[in-house]
Amino acid sequence: MQLAKLLTSVEYKVLQGSLERDVKDIAYDSRKVVPDGMFVAIEGTVQDGHAYIASAVEAGAGVIVVEKESVVEKEGVTVLLVKNGREALSLMSAAYFDYPAEKMITVGITGTKGKSTVEHMVRDIIEKSGKKCGIIGTVGAFMNGKTIVTEHTTPESYELQKLFAMMVKEGCEYMVMEVSSQGIKMDRVAGITFDYGVFTNISPDHIGPGEHADFEEYLGCKAELFRRCKTGILNRDDAHYEDMVKNASCEIITFGTGAEADLRAGRIRHVADGGELSMEFQAEGILDGEIVVGLPGRFNIFNAMCAACTGAALGIPNEVICHALEHVKIRGRVEVMPVSDEFSVLIDFAHNGVSSENVLSTLREYEPHRIISIFGCGGNRSKVRRYEMGEVIGRMSELAVITSDNPRREDVMDIIEDIKIGMAKSNGNYVVIPDREEAVAYALEHAQKGDMIVLLGKGHEEYQEINGIKHHYSEREAIVNGMKKVYGKDFSFLLQ
Repeated sequence: MQLAKLLTSVEYKVLQGSLERDVKDIAYDSRKVVPDGMFVAIEGTVQDGHAYIASAVEAGAGVIVVEKESVVEKEGVTVLLVKNGREALSLMSAAYFDYPAEKMITVGITGTKGKSTVEHMVRDIIEKSGKKCGIIGTVGAFMNGKTIVTEHTTPESYELQKLFAMMVKEGCEYMVMEVSSQGIKMDRVAGITFDYGVFTNISPDHIGPGEHADFEEYLGCKAELFRRCKTGILNRDDAHYEDMVKNASCEIITFGTGAEADLRAGRIRHVADGGELSMEFQAEGILDGEIVVGLPGRFNIFNAMCAACTGAALGIPNEVICHALEHVKIRGRVEVMPVSDEFSVLIDFAHNGVSSENVLSTLREYEPHRIISIFGCGGNRSKVRRYEMGEVIGRMSELAVITSDNPRREDVMDIIEDIKIGMAKSNGNYVVIPDREEAVAYALEHAQKGDMIVLLGKGHEEYQEINGIKHHYSEREAIVNGMKKVYGKDFSFLLQ
């Protein structure tokens, strides 16, 4: 592509060389530079890309984009100075892939909790209406039956635009993605105007070195989405709703439990049917009638209202929205595995004290006979998390089965000893079974009528990291294998 065309939306200064040249590809990692490609040097929080300019030139880069005055001695190399390398990378990547986001209806979802769940709900609503939809988020990117692993919740701008282009090629008419605060702060979505911006909720998170300086910055990054979209769909019940909309430049649609919301929920019910758990509520406003949500927990009422608002804004019929919400399943997010009418088995990604407490509080609302929690903690991470999880799970479970998670380069028994320190504060009942698959089988074998068994920490992950190697492991497979071992029943169809 012509360099001048790549720079259409970028403010720059030519330090040396000519704009009359083709660019074969764009890279911000010098190891990925191709001959006659462009290298964008970015001064990051850990490494300074300017230190790798020589490596990029040696690899054949014909264009170098810098954030500070630089000289390249090799003849024929063009050097451009920009104020913000990340923003320039995003704008040039969009141009390089021919502005693929503009060829789809785009939905960006931000918030502290619920982004992944709402993303999947909206995707299901769109696909139930007969349209193709791509998604990008915490668990990767999905389009037309294909899965692509991503490094961040919101990928770097080049990868993001490349995924958009793939979606267009696959025939996707819609794109739904999680827009993290880091994604906004680091200009990964710079230059994108979303058709719909969605806000789930906000609470302090991602505050610290290399992330956000304080809650105000975190809040400000989230609110920025509503200056970059045409229609905003927001949780009116959130304590920071007014902060989110005070500088918004978009049309606003709201959901909540108060009379002022455009979509309101009343008569909320928890439903337990055999081993299945769900929620029901009466919707009023832009969508009327009883809605069944195929996921447990009051918080999923808000996730469902958020998704329903989005579906209504997209013009999708009410009956399609209701059908999609009733049958929605989110892998690894309070995911029910229907293996018994006597007891419930769930999988959740919760891997710290706060998220574990939220999940167990949700399950307690169904008044189970007992809660049996299977969990471990990651190695080479803060010991405080281990103490917190041990104390919370010991307090909120009738039985805890302490096992392995991702021990990484630590001995799993050392991690378990730390968990037991927190467990001792709660005087909770527990057993220790280091092998996670054996721990699952033990819980299944000792389940009683009305129990809820919850596997915490792994969620959608399909590996265990041990001594630097990722070994295949699946919670779903562990449950299926456990049911086969303990009860002689074949549930392998659940893995399809």
